[in-house]
Amino acid sequence: MAAQTKWRLSGDYFENCNCDVVCPCLVSPAAPLTARPSQGVCDVALVFHIDKGSYGQVSVDGLNVAVVGHTPGPMADGNWTLAAYIDERANDEQTAALGAIFGGAEGGPMAAFAPLVGKHLGAKKVAIKYAINGNSRSAEIPGIMHMAVEPLASMHPSGEIWGAVGHPVAPDKLAFGVGSKGSTFADHGMRWDNSGKNGHYAPINWSN
Repeated sequence: MAAQTKWRLSGDYFENCNCDVVCPCLVSPAAPLTARPSQGVCDVALVFHIDKGSYGQVSVDGLNVAVVGHTPGPMADGNWTLAAYIDERANDEQTAALGAIFGGAEGGPMAAFAPLVGKHLGAKKVAIKYAINGNSRSAEIPGIMHMAVEPLASMHPSGEIWGAVGHPVAPDKLAFGVGSKGSTFADHGMRWDNSGKNGHYAPINWSN
């Protein structure tokens, strides 16, 4: 077996799914990811902005990635359908690096999801705009996705609720949020509106 390429990245991420706030997957009583999604199925988008990152000698600084998934039941049961979107600014080497990292082939957090995927819809090179405005995050892929989350209402002075729930993407701390109005996705025959539904955001610091 060939040795894995060493990589690391740091940046920011957010996600928005169709579950009611707070997503039951995070607090499944029996085992992680075993709770039934609020709507019976899960429609989720995770969007990432890389501030600094390298895959071997390849820099991936400043690039964005989105991973969109559908699960027909509890996430732990598998049979996920997954699609990826890679920043159109990435060259061929960067595209391959991001595919390896976010596909889970080279270890790291996304490797935890890889065995649960039943159908890969492939990756598209697209324009991805990622923005942070105070405590809110948003991302847009023209003609495909507009997604945004804002903090879940809190009496804490920060206006945020943070928790360490062991989420593979951000195990140390995760902010609880809610999808902003107009959080929609439409591609690959899938279409949803996750406005007012569950969301999270956090800084990320990954390596293999």
